[in-house]
Amino acid sequence: LNRPKEPGGTQPAQLQPLLLAVAAKWWGQKRIDYALYCPDALTAFPTVALPHLFHASYWESTDVVSFLLRQVMRHDSSSILELDGKEVSVFTPSQPREKWQRKRTHVKLRNVTANHRINDAVANEDGPQVVTGRFMYGPLDMVTLTGEKVDVHIMMQPPSGEWLHLDTLVTNSSGRVSYTIPETHRLGVGVYPIKMVVRGDHTFADSYITVLPKGTEFVVFSIDGSFAASVSIMGSDPKVRAGAVDVVRHWQDLGYLIIYVTGRPDMQKQRVVAWLAQHNFPHGVVSFCDGLVHDPLRHKANFLKLLISELHLRAHAAYGSTKDVAVYSSISLSPMHIYIVGRPTKKLQQQCQFITDGYAAHLAQLKYNHRARPARNTATRMALRKGSFGLPGQGDFLRSRNHLFRTISAQPSGPSHRHDRTQSQADSEQRGQRSMSVAASCWGRAMTGRLEPGAAIGPK
Repeated sequence: LNRPKEPGGTQPAQLQPLLLAVAAKWWGQKRIDYALYCPDALTAFPTVALPHLFHASYWESTDVVSFLLRQVMRHDSSSILELDGKEVSVFTPSQPREKWQRKRTHVKLRNVTANHRINDAVANEDGPQVVTGRFMYGPLDMVTLTGEKVDVHIMMQPPSGEWLHLDTLVTNSSGRVSYTIPETHRLGVGVYPIKMVVRGDHTFADSYITVLPKGTEFVVFSIDGSFAASVSIMGSDPKVRAGAVDVVRHWQDLGYLIIYVTGRPDMQKQRVVAWLAQHNFPHGVVSFCDGLVHDPLRHKANFLKLLISELHLRAHAAYGSTKDVAVYSSISLSPMHIYIVGRPTKKLQQQCQFITDGYAAHLAQLKYNHRARPARNTATRMALRKGSFGLPGQGDFLRSRNHLFRTISAQPSGPSHRHDRTQSQADSEQRGQRSMSVAASCWGRAMTGRLEPGAAIGPK
């Protein structure tokens, strides 16, 4: 658009249609390059203190770019384009809805919402490739889907490949299913979207299976210990520690597999993944506890030991709180590569590296002191997705908090801006909440929802 103006000071006539087309998709009628999000609570602070608070809590270096692209690159069509021009496949259930296998199921599921989830799977090329899921309804898993059909789908050539219906399973007494991908469809190195659809009501769950060669290096992050600046992801929207997203992106750019671990039960998967997506965290494997467990730290340790002993992956670095030091030490990780957020203690001083000056200073050390080398496995670096979690498409958690199209660092303030945003959000909901971060160029995770035949719901 930086073309010379005509003598009268107006833009050339051929640019007018282009400007109108861009303005039609823009976020309201106001400029947003100088207006960024300021929470109402901060208006009570002295003006002189605001710049420091703003920089510390509400700014991520690349989030504004992602925010702008999300607003411009929303599409009205039933498909969306990746950066290379390929269309992302739209998922349509391969099997029509059927009556429930058990008569009681219809009564049990009345007035409850689905809370299905599939565990993120990690496998080797030549080893068993197994996907497990659990199908529950209601808050705190009040209702179990027992003895009902679930269709298993996978995208064989992501992101533009077709969805393939692999098999139909029946849930057991605890609502679980387990599926081993057969030899005829064995997966090569890559990240593949998985979707399981309940035949009776077309509710579904999404996840990924990541197939890696032996020797792949990974960096692990404890979600609660290293990211959240407040206690609960369940009860509110906690702030992200300043610079946390950039540190994870740095390791992803170096070619490492990103692994997120948490001691939370898997029933909270939708909310936690929605929180990661909302704040543009890089895509990675997310590990939850199998229900409520007595010792979540042991679960973290066992999960990481399984990756190392059975899948022959290698831990390169780890981030967390002081509680996680024992977990990371148990997998023989060097104290020089264990980074802990929190107040330094003499007891742990020789067992880890404390991040005392914040993530921004830590990232500078990683970059300029050459403390972080690129991952050694070139094949893995090519196969792993370089992007972030996409915004979930049907998350009541985000929608109820009016967070569909913002990151924590960019949102206009003032009545006129909020009106424009509300209108844009309403229009977007009518189009099926289709949004995608083109900068990420990856699929996000869709929340558990309900599919109707022909619905334009694809991998986000």
